[in-house]
Amino acid sequence: MIPFQKITILGGGLLGGSAALACPTSHQAMLWSRREEASAEARSLGIHATSDLVSAVQQADLLILCVPVGHMAALLQQAIDAGLPTGCVVTDVGSVKRQPHDTLRPLLQSSGLRFIGSHPMAGGEKQGIAHARSTLFENAACLLTNDENVESETCQALEQFWQSLGCRTAWGTAEEHDAIVARVSHLPHVLACFGALVALKQPGWGQYCGNGLRDTTRVASGSPSMWAEILLENRDQIRTVLEETRHEIDVITAMLEANDRVSLEHWLAEAKERRDGLSR
Repeated sequence: MIPFQKITILGGGLLGGSAALACPTSHQAMLWSRREEASAEARSLGIHATSDLVSAVQQADLLILCVPVGHMAALLQQAIDAGLPTGCVVTDVGSVKRQPHDTLRPLLQSSGLRFIGSHPMAGGEKQGIAHARSTLFENAACLLTNDENVESETCQALEQFWQSLGCRTAWGTAEEHDAIVARVSHLPHVLACFGALVALKQPGWGQYCGNGLRDTTRVASGSPSMWAEILLENRDQIRTVLEETRHEIDVITAMLEANDRVSLEHWLAEAKERRDGLSR
């Protein structure tokens, strides 16, 4: 049984809208968007939505920040000014975790609010409330971070909330989170961009491609603005994995130059083994 009675979601994009649709019907979920047009679109999907921040945060006991990481602190301050209850638990859906913990900490200390980081690994290259769906979080990994040392009962309650939406949950520090997602989320996006830029140097060549190019470059269609922010926020971790990627490029280049089929097959086999081990 999830103890949260009123769940307020700030941000009416793909993740915010999907969370609102996926919330158990036994709990009151309210989606807030800054623009009334966006709120109206959410209401057309059957979501309780408003552009009035005061009514959105009133009596909230779980607040989910579904906005870019760089906007979270300002929006949380606005929510506090609008009357966010001091007993409310605050979480987010950001793709990095060190920055939210660092930037929100002063507000938490002055307001008495409790923050636990969340990162449901769900989404897609198509953004916006129009693409929201209640099944978005099913079987998605959700990494949680408790760098603020929130009491275990509250952590368990938030974990149960994400599990109720269909997520598989795990815990770590913000540092551990950012190191992991640099490899399993951020690097794949960069590699997809590499593939699009190199393979489609002449855009007309796309007419000859098969599903391989479409599959490996799909996420390159994501929002450039959003991904530029993510890559810059986690740039130290991403630089490390890009150096490893550069090394692997040097390795395969040397094999090709040496006409070394045996080593090349071993290299490809190791990659296949790791890929085949991915859980579905």
